[in-house]
Parts: sequence; C-alpha cells; structure tokens
Amino acid sequence: MATTLERTSTSRLRGLRCRACHVLQPADERYVCGECYGPIEPEYDLAAFDTESLREEIGRGPLSLWRYAPLLPVAEPRGHFAVGWTPLVEAPRLGAAIGVARLFLKDDSRNPSLSFKDRPVAVALARALELGLDTIACASTGNLAGAVAAAAARNGLRAFVFVPAATDESKVAGAAAYGANVVRVNGTYDQVNRLCARLADEERWGFVNFTLRPYYAEGSKTLLFETAEQLGWRLPDHVVVPVGSGALLTRTATAAAQLRGTGLADGALRIHAAQPSGCAPVSDAVLEGYRAVHPVRDPVTVARSLAIGAPADGDGSVEIIRASGGSAGSVSDDEVLESCALLASTEGVLAEPAGGVVVATARALAARGTFADDESVVLYITGNGYKGTLAASSLLPAIAADADEFRATYAGALS
Repeated sequence: MATTLERTSTSRLRGLRCRACHVLQPADERYVCGECYGPIEPEYDLAAFDTESLREEIGRGPLSLWRYAPLLPVAEPRGHFAVGWTPLVEAPRLGAAIGVARLFLKDDSRNPSLSFKDRPVAVALARALELGLDTIACASTGNLAGAVAAAAARNGLRAFVFVPAATDESKVAGAAAYGANVVRVNGTYDQVNRLCARLADEERWGFVNFTLRPYYAEGSKTLLFETAEQLGWRLPDHVVVPVGSGALLTRTATAAAQLRGTGLADGALRIHAAQPSGCAPVSDAVLEGYRAVHPVRDPVTVARSLAIGAPADGDGSVEIIRASGGSAGSVSDDEVLESCALLASTEGVLAEPAGGVVVATARALAARGTFADDESVVLYITGNGYKGTLAASSLLPAIAADADEFRATYAGALS
C-alpha cells in the first residue's frame, strides 16, 4: 500500500509559472504550460512571509529537506526516510592544495541512496502519492535510478528505471537490489530520454523527470537552503555546481532568489558550472562567450553521471551563470581522477567522478584568480564513490607475505 501524506498548511505556493510565456497556472496534473507547452515551475508568494517567523519555523523543522516545507510545493510523505540536512564541512587541506583560502564541501553523498538525487525524488514522490500513482519511473545516468528505486521500495510503489547500457554496473545493480525494473538501453542518455518521453505520454506513471518534473526539480534547491542556514543564514560568495541536465544549477539560482525574497539571506552568489571535457556543452558555451549551448552527440567521459549531451536546462544555466558573474570549467578525465584522489586523501571524502569534476573545476577557477582570499567557496559533492567504478591506478601490485618485500615495495611511504 502506498504511503499516506502528512499535509502542511504553511506552503505559500501560488501556482505553476511558465518560463516561456510567464502565465501563472493552477498546480494541477499538468507538467508543461497549458498555453504554449513551455516549461513550468512552482511560484510562491514570498511577500507573505515574515522573515523571523519563517526562520523560527524552519529551525523547529525536521533535520531533513522538509524543514523548508513553506518553500516546497507538496507536503512531506509520512514514513519516507529522511533526506537532506547533509553536512557542510570546511576543507582547509583541500583548499591549500587547490589554492582556495575559504573552502567548504556540501557533502550530499550522505543521502540514503548515496547521492543528491534523493532530494528531487523525495519531492516528486510526494507529488506522485498526492496523485494516487502506483508506479514511478525515470531516465537516468545512474544516481537517479538508485534514488527512484529506493523511494519506490520505501513506499510500496512499482519502479521502472531506464539507463544507458554503459551505466556503471554497481549503480544498476543497486537499483535492481531495491526491486526496480531496470531497463538497460543501447544508446546515450539522450536516446534513453527520448524513449521515456514517449512512454510518459502512453503510461500513467510518475516519470520524475518528465510528468513530475515541476515538482522533482524543486528538491534540488534545498542544497542551497541548507548551505545558507549552515553558514549562519548567509549566502556563500561562490558555489561550484556539477552540471548534467542543468536542473541543479538552475534551482541553485532559484534558491538564492527565494532566500533573498524572504529575507532569510542576502548577498551576491556567483554560480560556476563544472563539467568534464568529454561532455561540456554548458561549460564550453560559458567559456566561449556565453553563447548558445551546442549538444554533444557522443559523450565520452569517466564522469558518466554528467554525460548528458543535450541538457534540458542548458541555455538557462548559461544565462544564470552570466547573470551571477560566474564562470565554468571543462576538465579532462585525468584531472577528474586526480581530483577524486586528492579529495579523498585530504578530506576523507570519497566521491564519484562528478565530485572530481567539481574539485578540478575549482582548482582551474582558482588558477584564474576567480576567488579572493576572504571569499567563501562551496563545492557541491553530489555522489558517493562507493557506488561507482573508481580507477584503481593508485594501487601497487600485491606482495608476498614477506616483511622485506613489504619494505621494498612501500619504501616511499615509509621514508
């Protein structure tokens, strides 16, 4: 039986606003604009909030993303596992290594299925339960598959997850272990996406990144809500965001606007995109003068979770970066793997390659003089390295059970 909902009356949701024609529409079952078929997203009456009352309400809330219920479009589902309220940790050793004086990690690898995707899925799940759906589904490069599968298992729903056949086997196996129907498709993520778009029109399933997308994307903004609260209700000066579809980056800007609009936090926030060079449509557009995004037909990168060649929020991401005064990085696979190892060895955080993309981008931005010494820089670490294929190039050969051979092999470490 599906989980029931514990409804809240504190949300100030006004409806769904079209990003193309700007018409405000009811928050019903639509997932595209009823006027022009453009993208729609929730809009809130920010002026209705009293800042101090809102801050106190948040402070009394659960240690999860649902502490921000007044700024979310749906109610918390009763019985779902806690998602969010992940640590924001200072990273002085990593900062010294990459040239950033005030560095913080927003470590979202601590979520239930080990990635930030649990956040948007939690909000999409709540909407699916409101609509009485019995099946949730998604197109995924890996992490979303696990998050959807785990949420479905927790709430007694059926799940279908569609992934490129080349997706990391450990991520596919994890989704299958939760009981999801894992559909492996020969082709790129964008081809998988097109298949799901067709099925979304034919099946009454809750496709989290299609039919539930206006709600799903809202979960991503809670990373910045938490970051600001954990900094004492201050916006950081810079945030470096891994970019796949672009939803996390665009909702980071949404969160900043809502924090300012409610008076919870203020100040400038420069938003920077991090992508691997084998699939960097947004970063390349930024670095080449904020031009239009050109799709990447055949992404090739070790950071498979970011291998989305035609990002849905690509052009929007470029505009947000430009408006914020931000920049971008397009980093090689060698830099990605080196940065994963550096992050683990300096701060004890084992991230999937997307985390290496973010660290390598921060290093590149620092080398360009992007960060002043007194400015705070936050890196979004969105997935755990234990649930993906990591390079083992740093491992030395196995040795015999012999002390002399041990000393000879590890002479460098022992000196």
